[in-house]
Amino acid sequence: TEKIGIVKSDGNFATSADWVLDPTELANKFNSKTKAIILNTPHNPLGKVFTQEELQLIADLCIKHDTLCISDEVYEWLVYKGNKHIKIATLPGMWERTITIGSAGKTYSVTGWKVGWSIGPQHLIKHLQVVQQNTLYTCPTPLQEALAQALWIDCKRMDEPDCYFYSLSRELEGKRDRMARLLREVGLKPIVPEGGYFMIVDVSALNVDLSDEEGSQPYDYKFVRWMIKLSAIPLSAFCGPETKAQFEKYIRFCFIKKDSTLDAAEVILKNWNKQKA
Repeated sequence: TEKIGIVKSDGNFATSADWVLDPTELANKFNSKTKAIILNTPHNPLGKVFTQEELQLIADLCIKHDTLCISDEVYEWLVYKGNKHIKIATLPGMWERTITIGSAGKTYSVTGWKVGWSIGPQHLIKHLQVVQQNTLYTCPTPLQEALAQALWIDCKRMDEPDCYFYSLSRELEGKRDRMARLLREVGLKPIVPEGGYFMIVDVSALNVDLSDEEGSQPYDYKFVRWMIKLSAIPLSAFCGPETKAQFEKYIRFCFIKKDSTLDAAEVILKNWNKQKA
């Protein structure tokens, strides 16, 4: 299994659009033995929404090497202004080789339900049904019924402003912008996401000396423990051994929170900034 990295296009960490695939590295990962690629858009933890051009690059390689695409699109409705989610399965030649994964937990903010779906051609889905039968077997019927009703309601009001598919992203955009502003005010460098509800942050500018912290963990693990009053996740937790060092000066925040929680976070950050000064 090979992992394909997303690299920074320049030194400006303003948005997740600044992080792009390296076409040469991507192409070099494909050969006659490549069975499948896992795509995640909108991306977690980065918040990147892949453009049609980027998706076409992936699609061309999948078609050339007869490779399956497993497309994780659980944040498909959490896309902010100026961006558009495109399903790679809609590109020419990709439907017959793509499994698209969705999630009730992400679409309707009911993460604990663990109910989702996979969309694809019959010749691929039939194998997923075998896996389902012999692993999970089933999930609670009331949750499936609730999801079916919710989808039925919102699919009928797709063009209306109160459709949940669109209202959630409108609500979260303000929270995203507020979180970015607060982080900038204390000297952190947020990477504003195009989609999803996570924001990764470059903490290197603070230059916090954590050499006295116990253990041999990466810097980001030590940083989030040092900054314990405000919950975050070390980004290197998402990385394999070969890339941990590249990302240990980044952490991930979640901004799908009540306003009262964001108010508390603002107080913590401002007090922290005073102490740091």
